[in-house]
Amino acid sequence: MSTQTAQPIVQPHIPEGFMQNAAGHLVPADQVREQDLLRDALVNELTPKAIALHTALAEFKTAALQDIDDLVAIAGDRYGVKLGGKKGNVSLTSYDGRYKIQRAFREVVAFTEEIEAAKELIDSCLKRWTEGANQNVSAIVSQAFRTNSKQEIKTGKVLELMRLNIEDEEWQLAMQALKDALQNVGTAVYIRVYERIGQTDQYKPIPLDLASV
Repeated sequence: MSTQTAQPIVQPHIPEGFMQNAAGHLVPADQVREQDLLRDALVNELTPKAIALHTALAEFKTAALQDIDDLVAIAGDRYGVKLGGKKGNVSLTSYDGRYKIQRAFREVVAFTEEIEAAKELIDSCLKRWTEGANQNVSAIVSQAFRTNSKQEIKTGKVLELMRLNIEDEEWQLAMQALKDALQNVGTAVYIRVYERIGQTDQYKPIPLDLASV
Protein backbone atom coordinates (compact mmCIF):
# COMPACT_ATOMS: atom_id res chain seq x y z
CA MET A 1 0.00 0.00 0.00
CA SER A 2 1.48 3.33 -1.01
CA THR A 3 1.67 6.07 1.58
CA GLN A 4 1.21 9.75 0.92
CA THR A 5 3.12 12.42 2.80
CA ALA A 6 0.78 14.82 4.51
CA GLN A 7 1.00 18.25 2.94
CA PRO A 8 1.40 21.17 5.33
CA ILE A 9 -1.63 23.41 5.68
CA VAL A 10 -0.90 26.81 4.18
CA GLN A 11 -2.28 29.50 6.43
CA PRO A 12 -3.74 32.50 4.60
CA HIS A 13 -1.99 35.83 5.00
CA ILE A 14 -3.85 38.02 7.47
CA PRO A 15 -3.12 41.75 7.08
CA GLU A 16 -1.90 43.47 10.20
CA GLY A 17 -4.74 44.81 12.30
CA PHE A 18 -7.26 42.22 11.01
CA MET A 19 -8.58 38.85 12.16
CA GLN A 20 -10.23 36.20 10.03
CA ASN A 21 -13.56 34.87 11.27
CA ALA A 22 -14.96 31.33 10.83
CA ALA A 23 -16.63 32.34 7.55
CA GLY A 24 -13.29 33.43 6.11
CA HIS A 25 -14.03 37.15 6.29
CA LEU A 26 -11.43 39.68 7.44
CA VAL A 27 -12.57 41.72 10.41
CA PRO A 28 -10.70 44.72 11.88
CA ALA A 29 -9.24 43.54 15.20
CA ASP A 30 -10.53 46.60 17.03
CA GLN A 31 -14.08 45.60 16.07
CA VAL A 32 -13.82 42.13 17.63
CA ARG A 33 -15.47 41.85 21.06
CA GLU A 34 -13.18 41.43 24.04
CA GLN A 35 -14.83 38.13 24.99
CA ASP A 36 -14.22 36.80 21.48
CA LEU A 37 -10.56 37.84 21.73
CA LEU A 38 -10.16 36.11 25.09
CA ARG A 39 -11.81 32.95 23.77
CA ASP A 40 -9.66 32.99 20.64
CA ALA A 41 -6.47 33.41 22.68
CA LEU A 42 -7.35 30.53 25.02
CA VAL A 43 -8.27 28.12 22.21
CA ASN A 44 -5.12 28.95 20.29
CA GLU A 45 -3.04 28.46 23.43
CA LEU A 46 -4.51 25.08 24.43
CA THR A 47 -4.84 23.46 20.99
CA PRO A 48 -1.09 23.24 20.17
CA LYS A 49 -0.53 21.64 23.59
CA ALA A 50 -3.25 19.09 22.82
CA ILE A 51 -1.67 18.35 19.42
CA ALA A 52 1.70 17.83 21.14
CA LEU A 53 0.12 15.40 23.62
CA HIS A 54 -1.58 13.53 20.78
CA THR A 55 1.73 13.24 18.94
CA ALA A 56 3.50 12.04 22.09
CA LEU A 57 0.83 9.37 22.72
CA ALA A 58 1.03 8.18 19.11
CA GLU A 59 4.82 7.94 19.35
CA PHE A 60 4.56 6.11 22.68
CA LYS A 61 2.11 3.57 21.24
CA THR A 62 4.26 2.94 18.17
CA ALA A 63 7.41 2.50 20.26
CA ALA A 64 5.65 0.34 22.87
CA LEU A 65 4.20 -2.01 20.26
CA GLN A 66 7.58 -2.39 18.58
CA ASP A 67 9.33 -3.05 21.90
CA ILE A 68 6.72 -5.68 22.84
CA ASP A 69 7.09 -7.31 19.42
CA ASP A 70 10.85 -7.44 19.95
CA LEU A 71 10.45 -9.00 23.42
CA VAL A 72 8.07 -11.64 22.06
CA ALA A 73 10.52 -12.39 19.22
CA ILE A 74 13.39 -12.80 21.73
CA ALA A 75 11.28 -15.27 23.71
CA GLY A 76 10.60 -17.19 20.51
CA ASP A 77 14.28 -17.25 19.52
CA ARG A 78 15.18 -18.62 22.94
CA TYR A 79 13.17 -21.73 22.15
CA GLY A 80 13.97 -21.85 18.46
CA VAL A 81 10.50 -20.70 17.46
CA LYS A 82 9.98 -18.17 14.68
CA LEU A 83 7.02 -16.01 15.63
CA GLY A 84 5.35 -14.24 12.73
CA GLY A 85 2.03 -12.88 11.57
CA LYS A 86 -0.48 -11.21 13.83
CA LYS A 87 0.58 -11.46 17.45
CA GLY A 88 -1.82 -12.22 20.26
CA ASN A 89 -2.62 -10.60 23.56
CA VAL A 90 0.37 -10.25 25.88
CA SER A 91 0.63 -9.26 29.55
CA LEU A 92 4.02 -8.06 30.84
CA THR A 93 4.75 -7.49 34.52
CA SER A 94 7.80 -5.83 36.08
CA TYR A 95 10.05 -8.07 38.17
CA ASP A 96 8.78 -6.56 41.43
CA GLY A 97 5.18 -6.84 40.28
CA ARG A 98 4.55 -3.11 40.64
CA TYR A 99 3.69 -2.41 37.00
CA LYS A 100 1.90 -4.32 34.29
CA ILE A 101 1.53 -3.59 30.58
CA GLN A 102 -0.96 -5.34 28.34
CA ARG A 103 -1.13 -5.51 24.58
CA ALA A 104 -4.63 -6.41 23.52
CA PHE A 105 -6.18 -6.97 20.11
CA ARG A 106 -9.87 -6.47 19.39
CA GLU A 107 -11.71 -7.35 16.23
CA VAL A 108 -13.48 -4.34 14.76
CA VAL A 109 -16.88 -5.15 13.30
CA ALA A 110 -19.43 -3.12 11.39
CA PHE A 111 -22.84 -3.81 9.92
CA THR A 112 -23.70 -4.20 6.26
CA GLU A 113 -26.96 -3.05 4.68
CA GLU A 114 -28.58 -6.27 5.94
CA ILE A 115 -29.01 -4.66 9.32
CA GLU A 116 -31.93 -2.69 7.86
CA ALA A 117 -33.74 -5.97 7.24
CA ALA A 118 -33.03 -7.04 10.81
CA LYS A 119 -34.37 -3.75 12.13
CA GLU A 120 -37.60 -4.12 10.16
CA LEU A 121 -38.10 -7.64 11.51
CA ILE A 122 -37.43 -6.49 15.06
CA ASP A 123 -39.84 -3.58 14.66
CA SER A 124 -42.46 -6.03 13.42
CA CYS A 125 -41.94 -8.20 16.50
CA LEU A 126 -42.21 -5.23 18.82
CA LYS A 127 -45.43 -4.00 17.24
CA ARG A 128 -46.93 -7.46 17.56
CA TRP A 129 -45.80 -7.97 21.15
CA THR A 130 -46.67 -4.50 22.44
CA GLU A 131 -50.03 -4.06 20.74
CA GLY A 132 -52.21 -2.41 23.37
CA ALA A 133 -49.38 -2.61 25.91
CA ASN A 134 -46.78 -0.21 27.32
CA GLN A 135 -44.68 1.25 24.49
CA ASN A 136 -41.63 1.56 26.76
CA VAL A 137 -40.57 -1.95 25.70
CA SER A 138 -40.34 -0.82 22.09
CA ALA A 139 -38.44 2.32 23.09
CA ILE A 140 -35.86 0.33 25.05
CA VAL A 141 -35.09 -2.06 22.19
CA SER A 142 -35.04 0.79 19.66
CA GLN A 143 -32.22 2.39 21.68
CA ALA A 144 -29.93 -0.31 20.34
CA PHE A 145 -30.19 1.20 16.86
CA ARG A 146 -29.42 4.77 17.89
CA THR A 147 -26.35 6.10 16.09
CA ASN A 148 -23.39 7.86 17.67
CA SER A 149 -21.97 11.24 16.69
CA LYS A 150 -20.44 9.66 13.57
CA GLN A 151 -23.82 8.26 12.55
CA GLU A 152 -22.57 4.76 13.33
CA ILE A 153 -24.72 2.16 15.06
CA LYS A 154 -23.32 1.21 18.46
CA THR A 155 -22.24 -2.37 17.84
CA GLY A 156 -22.27 -3.45 21.48
CA LYS A 157 -25.89 -2.43 21.99
CA VAL A 158 -27.04 -4.40 18.95
CA LEU A 159 -25.03 -7.47 19.94
CA GLU A 160 -26.82 -7.45 23.30
CA LEU A 161 -30.06 -8.19 21.42
CA MET A 162 -28.49 -11.36 20.03
CA ARG A 163 -27.96 -12.64 23.58
CA LEU A 164 -31.68 -12.54 24.34
CA ASN A 165 -33.24 -15.99 24.43
CA ILE A 166 -36.58 -15.32 22.72
CA GLU A 167 -38.46 -18.23 21.18
CA ASP A 168 -40.19 -16.47 18.32
CA GLU A 169 -39.79 -17.39 14.67
CA GLU A 170 -39.74 -13.82 13.40
CA TRP A 171 -37.30 -12.77 16.15
CA GLN A 172 -35.00 -15.67 15.30
CA LEU A 173 -35.06 -14.57 11.66
CA ALA A 174 -34.15 -11.04 12.75
CA MET A 175 -31.22 -12.39 14.78
CA GLN A 176 -30.02 -14.36 11.76
CA ALA A 177 -30.16 -11.15 9.72
CA LEU A 178 -28.05 -9.44 12.39
CA LYS A 179 -25.47 -12.24 12.21
CA ASP A 180 -25.37 -11.99 8.42
CA ALA A 181 -24.96 -8.21 8.68
CA LEU A 182 -21.87 -8.46 10.88
CA GLN A 183 -18.67 -7.81 8.96
CA ASN A 184 -15.10 -7.86 10.25
CA VAL A 185 -13.44 -4.64 9.07
CA GLY A 186 -10.10 -4.91 10.85
CA THR A 187 -8.29 -5.23 14.13
CA ALA A 188 -7.61 -2.58 16.76
CA VAL A 189 -4.65 -2.90 19.10
CA TYR A 190 -4.46 -1.34 22.55
CA ILE A 191 -1.71 -0.66 25.05
CA ARG A 192 -2.91 -0.63 28.66
CA VAL A 193 -0.64 0.23 31.59
CA TYR A 194 -1.39 -0.68 35.22
CA GLU A 195 0.09 -0.06 38.67
CA ARG A 196 -0.33 -2.46 41.57
CA ILE A 197 -2.44 -1.27 44.49
CA GLY A 198 -0.18 -1.49 47.53
CA GLN A 199 0.81 -5.08 48.28
CA THR A 200 -2.42 -6.56 46.94
CA ASP A 201 -2.87 -8.59 43.78
CA GLN A 202 -5.10 -5.85 42.32
CA TYR A 203 -3.99 -3.35 39.69
CA LYS A 204 -5.34 0.07 38.81
CA PRO A 205 -5.09 1.43 35.26
CA ILE A 206 -2.85 4.39 34.51
CA PRO A 207 -5.20 6.52 32.37
CA LEU A 208 -3.92 7.59 28.96
CA ASP A 209 -7.03 9.52 27.93
CA LEU A 210 -8.15 12.95 29.08
CA ALA A 211 -11.57 11.80 30.26
CA SER A 212 -10.01 9.50 32.87
CA VAL A 213 -7.28 11.81 34.16
